Amino acid sequence: MIRYRRPQQDDPIIIQLIKKELVPHSSMSKPDLEKTIQDIPKRLTRGITLVASPYYEADPIGFIHFMIHGELLYIDMMAVASQQQRKRHGKTLIAHAENLAGSRGCTQAKVMVDQDNARAHLFYQKSGYDMVRYIPVSRCYELEKKLLMRL
Repeated sequence: MIRYRRPQQDDPIIIQLIKKELVPHSSMSKPDLEKTIQDIPKRLTRGITLVASPYYEADPIGFIHFMIHGELLYIDMMAVASQQQRKRHGKTLIAHAENLAGSRGCTQAKVMVDQDNARAHLFYQKSGYDMVRYIPVSRCYELEKKLLMRL
């Protein structure tokens, strides 16, 4: 099931998912990573976070955090626990985010993927995202997808 994030219950698990599933692929320096991890609770207050969980009261097994800026859906972070991957949780999370954004008038989605995160590249490609450019300073790829507005 997909539900909105409940900060007190979900944030510790979201932070663990980030540390286990995203940090190992990051090109950031250790001090920058530590600062970024410290800023996650504040970062999660900006935008929308949806979580995948087995049932409503259960802890998350995955999450997607995104922001809507006019006609742009910006996917900030997404992770699914390794033992839960390849069970369509990521696909369901991204579909919910894209549908919500489309219903709010978004026509385009964007995400940044670390250069060393091959699984994420493949996931987003299979989800219809195309690489736009490589950004050397952050060692990330920018990917985009056209969205259908859902009124």
